Amino acid sequence: MNKYIAEFIGTFFLVLTIGCTVVGNGAGALAPLAIGSALMVMIFAGGHISGGHFNPAVTLGVWLRGKCEGKDVMPYMIAQIVAGVVAAMIVKFLKSGAEVSPMQPATLPALLAEFLFTFALVYVVLNAATAKGTAGNSFYGLAIGFTVMVGAFSVGNISGGAFNPAVAVGISLMGLSSWPNIWIYLVGNFAGAAVAAAGSIRPCRTICSSCR
Repeated sequence: MNKYIAEFIGTFFLVLTIGCTVVGNGAGALAPLAIGSALMVMIFAGGHISGGHFNPAVTLGVWLRGKCEGKDVMPYMIAQIVAGVVAAMIVKFLKSGAEVSPMQPATLPALLAEFLFTFALVYVVLNAATAKGTAGNSFYGLAIGFTVMVGAFSVGNISGGAFNPAVAVGISLMGLSSWPNIWIYLVGNFAGAAVAAAGSIRPCRTICSSCR
């Protein structure tokens, strides 16, 4: 149960930060920095408990690579989605006077942007947080948080920069994205995660000169 609570808390604060920094232009151009930092600190806080997924696409990718038990997949995803919904409701209360206009992204560019940076996110998670070669490192939270920050700065104006189905649900509830566009995030995010899991680098089995 502690794992699921940790996933709820981490996802909640990620989506809450997104809403509070984006709705009403709260943090302006620095919103991606706040969002990436929120993810980073939540991963450092909960990573040792649940793995610090805070994202159904990450859970899918980690499961596909054999680093998450099948029995945890659906509870993780449910906890993440519920956290996104609760965070969105709180943002709507906190920012009740803010004017919100849903983004209207161009479909193909938004789909490609979500695919590419979800791929990047899951690729970093798999190789920084779940690989034997980087086991026990102290930088995984920073690497993952900065990946989201880079993606938000790079393509936030193209797709909204969700890279996370729970975030997609949250921003749709907040009115930052139109519900008919949620499929862009679901397809792009889960596809990016699946491809990252399939193509994630496995450590070589031979000792070459560069490894000695």
